[in-house]
Amino acid sequence: MKYHRYEYSTEKDLYFFEFESIGIKGKIKKIVQYSEMSVKGFYNLGFGDYNEITKEIDDEIITNNGDGLKVLATVVSTLYSFTGKYPEANIFATGNNEARTRLYRMGITNYLEELKQDFLVYGLRKDEIFEEFIVGEDYMGFLVTRKNKDIKI
Repeated sequence: MKYHRYEYSTEKDLYFFEFESIGIKGKIKKIVQYSEMSVKGFYNLGFGDYNEITKEIDDEIITNNGDGLKVLATVVSTLYSFTGKYPEANIFATGNNEARTRLYRMGITNYLEELKQDFLVYGLRKDEIFEEFIVGEDYMGFLVTRKNKDIKI
């Protein structure tokens, strides 16, 4: 990826990624987690701040640390790592509310041309049908899958 991103740590299976956002509110631990869904081969991309009390991802907090593009570039880089190891994986992401989903849509729009070099990118319409991602369309969620399926890390 050509965008600036944070370095992250992960475990050998690449299901869990951790990095620090550094901005106007200080250092904030961020987590990206890939969890298999009820349909084999489909994974949910979970993302948010790490809650030190619950030891879980808090995907409801709005950090506004002033580094949103760098954070998003970091999340996208985990997508490359995860699907590099699991090229058959289909990754689904949605926000926990309409505003967060809209934020994800804007992020995908910012990185769409680069993403399309390596991934097929779909949006989930309100009628629950996936279509190829269209800039400016309102979606309930997003699905990405690798174009080149024989990558292994």
